[in-house]
Amino acid sequence: MAANLNKVLLIGNLTRDPELRYLPSGQAVATFTVAVNRNFTSQSGEKKEEASFIRIVVWARRAEVCNEYLKKGSPVFVEGRLQTRSWESSDGTKRSTTEVVAQNVQFLSRGTRQTTPEPAMEDDAAFLEGAEAGSVDRGPNNFSEKDLQPDDEIPF
Repeated sequence: MAANLNKVLLIGNLTRDPELRYLPSGQAVATFTVAVNRNFTSQSGEKKEEASFIRIVVWARRAEVCNEYLKKGSPVFVEGRLQTRSWESSDGTKRSTTEVVAQNVQFLSRGTRQTTPEPAMEDDAAFLEGAEAGSVDRGPNNFSEKDLQPDDEIPF
């Protein structure tokens, strides 16, 4: 029997400030895009760099903390799972998106190590325990598709 695994690990920089919203239920959700660079050498020996832009969705208290401390250009480590959603737009066309639902977001410092601890929610032990148990991971039944439709705007 084959096992399944859906795990994503990314390190990159935010392309713009996080967008925080609250669902009618009061649930916080933040979205932001992370640019992840890949350096490689082409067949001709030329060094190249390629960027991928990945949409991140963060839920609950973690969303509020990301909104408070992150801004455009902030380096982050994101751990989560891939999720693909589909919906029909207002003009009737079918749309879909693939995004990372973050289960952990670590704020990285630029250059040297910071002397003050990053705001990784150490103060909220109950929240962290819940996050480890997967209780922060929200499914598509807790929000409407319109709440999380991506912007048509390209981040570069």
